[in-house]
Amino acid sequence: MARPPASPEMRSVRLLKVGEQVRHVLSELLLRQEVHDDTLTAHSVSVTEVRMSPDLRHATVFVKPLLGEDEEVVLKALRTNTAFFQREVAARLKLRFAAKLKFLGDESFDEAARIERLLRDPKVARDLGADEAG
Repeated sequence: MARPPASPEMRSVRLLKVGEQVRHVLSELLLRQEVHDDTLTAHSVSVTEVRMSPDLRHATVFVKPLLGEDEEVVLKALRTNTAFFQREVAARLKLRFAAKLKFLGDESFDEAARIERLLRDPKVARDLGADEAG
């Protein structure tokens, strides 16, 4: 008998769960330096988020080198070793399909720092103080 179609909520939970599993595998590979690449062994890289496509065939991987240095060099090394990462993720997670990985730099930390700077601006602080008083 065929399985009834999953609700949108269940599908989104599955996407989040698989994305987190992929993030964990990639983080472990980088932490244990299982990829033989001089650039990646010389840098500590944080895998901040993995977003899966609805069919689980594509994964967008957001990374940030710790200390924020040499991001383009690190991204190039990750992209060069994409086949290795895809193979390892598929082997460790035993998914029906090996997700195609796309590595991007995580800009959320930079955006948070920009917002923090804006909030500390004296003009903004003055306006925020006026809003709280009134």
